[in-house]
Amino acid sequence: MNVTVIGAGLAGSECAWQLAQRGIKVTLREMKPEKRTPAHTTDHFAELCCSNSLRSDQLENAVGLLKEELRRLGSLILQCAGETRVEAGGALAVDRHGFAALVTERIRTHPNITVVEGEVTDIPEGEVVVASGPLTSDALADRLQALLGADSALHFYDAAAPLVSAGSVDLELAWFGSRYDKGTADYINCPMNEEEYTAFWQALTTAQEAEVHGFEDQKVFEGCMPVEVMARRGRDTLCYGPLKPRGLRDPRTGREPYAVVQLRRDNADGTVYNLVGFQTHLRFPEQKRVFSMIPALHSAEFLRYGVMHRNTFLDAPRLLDRYYRLKSQPRISFAGQMTGVEGYVESAASGFLVGVETARRLRGLPPVDFPRETAVGALGLYISNQSVTAFQPMNINFGIMPPLDHRVKGKRNKNAELSARSLEIIESVKEEVMA
Repeated sequence: MNVTVIGAGLAGSECAWQLAQRGIKVTLREMKPEKRTPAHTTDHFAELCCSNSLRSDQLENAVGLLKEELRRLGSLILQCAGETRVEAGGALAVDRHGFAALVTERIRTHPNITVVEGEVTDIPEGEVVVASGPLTSDALADRLQALLGADSALHFYDAAAPLVSAGSVDLELAWFGSRYDKGTADYINCPMNEEEYTAFWQALTTAQEAEVHGFEDQKVFEGCMPVEVMARRGRDTLCYGPLKPRGLRDPRTGREPYAVVQLRRDNADGTVYNLVGFQTHLRFPEQKRVFSMIPALHSAEFLRYGVMHRNTFLDAPRLLDRYYRLKSQPRISFAGQMTGVEGYVESAASGFLVGVETARRLRGLPPVDFPRETAVGALGLYISNQSVTAFQPMNINFGIMPPLDHRVKGKRNKNAELSARSLEIIESVKEEVMA
């Protein structure tokens, strides 16, 4: 038994690992280092492009639940994330390069995985998992378009935030701390008063953008919206979004500032920080000019500017089943963001499910059928739900999971009970899943 997995991103790496751990021989096809997408900078697998954060690690948050499910079920991605973790308050953030290097090492040294480098331009025979990602090469994208139909794939645009040198941040005008003093003071908080914020907002909303063919504001996925697009929606929109000052008390004044830009550690050494929520497609000189108007970043050294790139996803409810298999050709499965799951953890979760269920099918075992009460199951059932109209990518959230059968006072308490319910199910199937 052999399965070809196309793409060694988070989804492809997780899928290949789960297959290999269950005795299935895997041929992992990856076009790097021969060819890279515009968003990639290294030859490692599972490269994190937009952010080093895997978001909340709290069980009162749906993505925190999803991560805990994957941890308990033997996820490669969560194991490597835990080993390369950097402090980020209540979030799970990793040393970007250390994480990708560790995933690459684990994949390349697994006896059941053979890595074949070079671009894939067609769908191979036999069992195939397409995990080529939202930046699928043009040749393979064209082949998929021909296979699936002209209206099978849509496009949207994804944006990555700039990185700055920690040593170039003026700490006389900023402070270390986490929101509501949670965690271990892992963010650098860069405050602005109303006058400073107004000047910054005016510059941001009028700055010159890089040309992106076919880009329109209404097509931007809300979860990764460029900061300048968000700013144009209203003067104080950012103050209720990435620049929200709530729970951030400036130790110099004892009060919450008008707006706060947070910088999050991007590597284990703490020498590189990213501007949280500052995905952008402004021209590089404009990024330096406008973002340097943030008082604490007046002399910031930009190690990488924000970039904009095309993403692709399928009309999954029409094309895929709950196991991410192509309904018309079940030998072909898809995994990752191109299926309509949005986010790094969600991509890994889709790869996990595809790997587990493909291995079970090839070994003559029945599917696990993760129910909608679990985060892993809810994602697969969301992308295959044919009643969904105007399908759009979706992060994991409690809204796509069934409500409790009893009332619970307080949102956090309710979410905690939803997580407890899910983890009880995960524990009941854990032995079967990992067999």
